[in-house]
Amino acid sequence: MPTGSAKKYFAEKLAIICVSFGTGLEEIPSMDFQHSPLARKLAAFVALSPEELRVLSELHSRRRSFALGRDMAFEGQTNQSAFILASGWVCSYKLMPGGTRQIVDFQLPGDFLGLRSVLFRTADHNIEPVTKVEASEVLASDLLSTFSRTPRLATAVLWAASRDEAMVVEHLVGIGRRDALERTAHFLLELGARLKLVGLGTKNGYACPLSQYMLADALGLSAIHVNRVLRELREGGLVTFQRGQVTFHDFDRLVAIADFDRAYLDHDGPLLA
Repeated sequence: MPTGSAKKYFAEKLAIICVSFGTGLEEIPSMDFQHSPLARKLAAFVALSPEELRVLSELHSRRRSFALGRDMAFEGQTNQSAFILASGWVCSYKLMPGGTRQIVDFQLPGDFLGLRSVLFRTADHNIEPVTKVEASEVLASDLLSTFSRTPRLATAVLWAASRDEAMVVEHLVGIGRRDALERTAHFLLELGARLKLVGLGTKNGYACPLSQYMLADALGLSAIHVNRVLRELREGGLVTFQRGQVTFHDFDRLVAIADFDRAYLDHDGPLLA
């Protein structure tokens, strides 16, 4: 039988679906791609030329809007499209047979969603919007065409995928070897670094729509434990997470406590000029 936490999650999700049912997918206006989160993110690895930006912008031809709480992809689904997240937050997760959930990661603006599922032909996880989401649908044929025309972009996307893999490794280390305080601090710092890269965060903090239940499912902790850790971080003058806002009070000391080495995020400037 599902645990109390899992029951609460499913009840909340059912309520969201009931409210949002019928909204479906919706075409949305085009955007200034040069300043999009994806372009800003890839620019950390490769200095994009105007022609490369133009080719990359073609991946945004099928823009969609997704309602909160309605999964964009399901584990086991075939012929699944990938998406480029333009705005909003998404979580990728696995459901266990007993009804519990493990959040694998949170995707932020500029991230690819379901890229692995396109290449594997079958989705191996679920993708759920945490907020209302605007994203561009990308087919496998779109990716192959783009990569064949602009090999530098293929290299940049490979960098982005490798960076995502490096984050999964850090999450595994966190769950396996860091205590709850270190694990939570490291995760909040990582989110901050990722958001700063795409212009949505600063060294002082960032807006964060995650609930303590979501953090618990990502960190392998109970919601009660997460609440206790956040209180300890707040009372220690390190960081506050309240009312949808993460505020760093003593950034350097928090980095030291979490042993946070941002080298695995590789944000130190383009390697390809």
